[in-house]
Amino acid sequence: MRRSEIMQATLIRNAKILDTRNLELTFTHSVLIQDGIILKIGGADLACEGAFEIDAKGMTLMPGLIDCHVHVVASSFNLGAVARMPNALALLRALPIMSGMLDRGFTSVRDAGGADWALAEAVRTGQVVGPRLFCAGKALSQTGGHGDFRVRNDILDPCACANKIGNIARVVDGVDACRLAVREEIMKGAAQIKVMASGGVASPNDPINNLGFSEAELRAIVEEAGNANTYVMAHAYTPQAIARAIQCGVRTIEHGNLVDEATAQQMKALGAFMVPTLVTYEGLANDGAKYGLPEESVNKIAKVRTNGLRALEILDAVGVKMGYGSDLLGETHYMQSQELLLRSQVLGSAKVIQQATLISAEILNHAGLLGEVAEQAYADLLLVDGNPLDDIALLTQHETAIKLIMRAGTIHKNSCC
Repeated sequence: MRRSEIMQATLIRNAKILDTRNLELTFTHSVLIQDGIILKIGGADLACEGAFEIDAKGMTLMPGLIDCHVHVVASSFNLGAVARMPNALALLRALPIMSGMLDRGFTSVRDAGGADWALAEAVRTGQVVGPRLFCAGKALSQTGGHGDFRVRNDILDPCACANKIGNIARVVDGVDACRLAVREEIMKGAAQIKVMASGGVASPNDPINNLGFSEAELRAIVEEAGNANTYVMAHAYTPQAIARAIQCGVRTIEHGNLVDEATAQQMKALGAFMVPTLVTYEGLANDGAKYGLPEESVNKIAKVRTNGLRALEILDAVGVKMGYGSDLLGETHYMQSQELLLRSQVLGSAKVIQQATLISAEILNHAGLLGEVAEQAYADLLLVDGNPLDDIALLTQHETAIKLIMRAGTIHKNSCC
């Protein structure tokens, strides 16, 4: 699309707006979009000379979806192999992953380790196609933790992870090193800080029950992030790891499959968010070994996979706010929208849509700008043929049901006419 077209105002007529706050469709509207924002919402008399007009024909206008846990540089199940790729190759392999996310209607994503400010800026300025990127830069991992992909050996060579685009994390140990790492990632443009607060599946040497950083290290990381007016997101599975992280000031817990009711109550009391990521375990279990996931990682999957839906039940009953996350790797990025279907089995369509819009925008500290169709919000919009509140599967029908995809007022897809 030419720059002159990007700047042209757009007027969408005859749209039913999906209200993500009240979880209902409102009456037919006209919506004026200019300079990347929703300038005005009105009735049939709303006009703008020279605007490009779209007749929604009663279809549903809703905010673009938000995925709060992606790794756009994770182009292989074997994260260690990606970490060793030449930087240019790792970067080029990320581009189709990003454009695919936008094709599926995800207009904003929070990268949980790997992508950096430069990639986010390339999207913002139109150099590459993709969703808005809220990047954590390199996630922080202790030696032997979830971000350390070195194989066991007699002598450990220094980790070159901080300098490789394909590596999702960097290895840091000790309070002072953690403070410096946070400051460096912030200086490089990180929107938030990611830490590995327990063992994980895709890494070789850390059992799920491992805790990772010391409490002193976690508190230092949280303090430094707070000093820079941002927050910490933490990879954690077990109740002990989750409770420890939030008590140290972590704001969002990623995955959390093994959460129990007592820990969920602590999260609720402290105002912490959970970002479950159920679909990734389906991809890992079904295709991981075929595409190079190491055997030691394959063997870890079952422990967390079977608890995902039960975790949703616990968190929902307690009232913990949940954002949307997919956390897919390698050849399974295409499954991103299937997280909607998995969650809806437990929560129903409306709650899951709210998680993928309004609540995820709150996690990004962009409430009022993302996650809802409102005046002065960013013009990140989808036009859907049908009512997703009744049938969330419409949001997985990218070719047929999603007729319009707009990011920052720029039309990425338009099959309305």
